[in-house]
Amino acid sequence: MDKEITISLCMIVKNEEKVLARCLDSVADLMDEIVIVDTGSTDQTKEIAARYTDRIYDFVWIDDFSAARNFAFSKARMDYIYSADADEVLDEENREKYRRLKEALLPEIEIVQMKYGNQLQYGTVYNFDEEYRPKLFKRQRGFVWQDPIHESVRLDPVVYDSDIVITHMPECSHAARDLANFRRQTERGVRLSAHLHEMYARELFVAGSDDDFLEAEDFFAGSAEDVDRSPKEFMEACCVAARAARLRGDSETFYKYAMKLVAGESCSEICCELGDFHMTRGDFEEAAVWYYNAAYETTPSISIKTGGERAFDGLTACYEKLGMQEQVQVYREEKRLWLEKQARG
Repeated sequence: MDKEITISLCMIVKNEEKVLARCLDSVADLMDEIVIVDTGSTDQTKEIAARYTDRIYDFVWIDDFSAARNFAFSKARMDYIYSADADEVLDEENREKYRRLKEALLPEIEIVQMKYGNQLQYGTVYNFDEEYRPKLFKRQRGFVWQDPIHESVRLDPVVYDSDIVITHMPECSHAARDLANFRRQTERGVRLSAHLHEMYARELFVAGSDDDFLEAEDFFAGSAEDVDRSPKEFMEACCVAARAARLRGDSETFYKYAMKLVAGESCSEICCELGDFHMTRGDFEEAAVWYYNAAYETTPSISIKTGGERAFDGLTACYEKLGMQEQVQVYREEKRLWLEKQARG
């Protein structure tokens, strides 16, 4: 019989005293060692971690999650590495699935993906409430994390999609932290990768404030002029720059960016922006045209809600202003059906 694999739990933490024990209680007995890397806690995080392991390391924070995760991975000694965040929990059903996976995992599998559930709480940047993420990594292959925010793994491994569901239970949104980190990166002149370019735009559209858009305007305006950016990145840049210009009341600049997309391959985000633009000017019929385009004639590029919930809210508001109650009911029902579909995954 093949030997059961061994697993190192690797975590990076900072000020997680409210949730760390909850996470570790749900996974500690499934692990063969626990590695905790602290990036500057000022609460009881390290004392709580010490109840579960003596392998606790300090890492000076340099605005780079990947650097911290790579450091944590370097301390692992087992066959596989399980990468967890402090606000994750495995319930009993999924703990049992994890045990069975540990007993039966084939040696050729290099990454195991697990479903990350409950993602849409607190304005997180993900478009689906449950989707696969890489969580378990074969240590000896030398996986390397890349990108300072929303870090991802580089390499093309043999991947297995498990049926394990990890419950995400955040205490609050991380949007403010991540947006501040993005601003620091761009202010230093760091060229964001395509992955981070998308995540910055998505963070803005899902959880960003008006001020966040205004502070990001210069970066994305420059990105829209960057000939080395892909068509997708160009679309993201124009969407953010258009929103910022609209917020500033600069109609000329707003239309410059909006028409760059409308004249080419449009998207739900820019259609919603045009709907908002006409809505604030009291032209409800024109606004409804653009919200309709967002819902039915285009697809989202950044935030899935712009092609559903946000577009239907816009249509409902327009027809309420126009006194067309039958249409109001139609689009309220469309929104309800859309939300149900998203909940089903």
